[in-house]
Amino acid sequence: MLRSCENQKILNKMGTAARSSINRKTNESMRLIVTTFVGVVFGFFIGVSFPTLSLTKLTLPSSLLPTVEYVEDQRSGLSTQRFLNVFNPLNRNNGSSTRAQVLNDTSKIWVPTNPRGAERLPPKIVRAESDFYLRRLWGNPNEDLTSQPKYLVTFTVGYDQKNNINAAIKKFSDNFTIVLFHYDGRTTEWNEFEWSKRAIHVSVRKQTKWWYAKRFLHPDIVAAYDYIFIWDEDLGVEHFNAEEYIKLVRKHGLEISQPGLEPNKGLTWQMTKRRGDREVHKETEEKPGWCSNPHLPPCAAFVEIMAPVFSRDAWRCVWHMIQNDLVHGWGLDFALRKCVEPAHEKIGVVDSQWIVHQTVPSLGNQGESKDGKAPWQGVRERCKKEWTMFQGRMANAEKAYFQALGADTTDSSAH
Repeated sequence: MLRSCENQKILNKMGTAARSSINRKTNESMRLIVTTFVGVVFGFFIGVSFPTLSLTKLTLPSSLLPTVEYVEDQRSGLSTQRFLNVFNPLNRNNGSSTRAQVLNDTSKIWVPTNPRGAERLPPKIVRAESDFYLRRLWGNPNEDLTSQPKYLVTFTVGYDQKNNINAAIKKFSDNFTIVLFHYDGRTTEWNEFEWSKRAIHVSVRKQTKWWYAKRFLHPDIVAAYDYIFIWDEDLGVEHFNAEEYIKLVRKHGLEISQPGLEPNKGLTWQMTKRRGDREVHKETEEKPGWCSNPHLPPCAAFVEIMAPVFSRDAWRCVWHMIQNDLVHGWGLDFALRKCVEPAHEKIGVVDSQWIVHQTVPSLGNQGESKDGKAPWQGVRERCKKEWTMFQGRMANAEKAYFQALGADTTDSSAH
């Protein structure tokens, strides 16, 4: 009985000690929570009361800071420095500092008016246009150019026509940049001519001048030139002078033009036939039924594709109209009018500076014999097929455009 009472007393003391321990732990936890809360509130008011520090103005010993390289993430567009700034408490709630960082961060540049793909560049470094001016490999770049030609002439050539091209080049002054497109792969042989050393030579076998023009005469590449001559190789130029031609083009306001063709020498259209009684003509009469409108091709607003001359602005439009796969350019002559307005006044033939079309089928011989047909026959068939394809594409494109506008497309002759 006595032992039982003693055991009970021991249990009572243990229970009291346990409860006392629990109470002490609870009180300590509450004090910790209250202290933490007060510290946070106190720190908040201290932060509001004093100016925010900026890491850009705070100088610390380099030994205290880790080395950080500014690395652009090509996939996300984020930089290491920008990532660190996000977690920097000194930069939070600091509008002026954030704006300064944005202005100093090149990855933040975005200029919608820059050329497509260059929006991230500062505008003053962007060079959207180029030229064919030859430059030195040494010296001061500002002293490279002793002259800057204002015009461009291109010929698509084979070496067999070297004498004809040599005669033609002599009709173009030093005010012209010369570009030769070589469809036969022979380029070094042209070094026998002194002018060839300052010419641009581009060689791709068995390609046409419109294939070359689409790929090497982008409007931004030839933007330095007021006029662009895109000529065949088989042209007689005895009665032609390029500088005089330019003067007449300017005088008569021609955006698209060609020299008159010697009568009955490779002549296809009346419009391009030279007239001996005037400087320029812009319209003609064709065979009955050929012209539904006197202001439309082939009676007006028309030149052929053998020797066209384009102003800078007109070429920018025409280049976009050239199809990548229709390499012969047939059909372009009837569509050139879509690039100038009014076309019947800005497209014309210069009669007092005229040429002879020698009709040398040199490019035709670059074709291949097939089904017993001569190489030139296959080339000619391709030309006719491309003409039909181009007309169809243009008609469909115009129809789709006007239908999208809700316009009546039953009469497309005006387009």
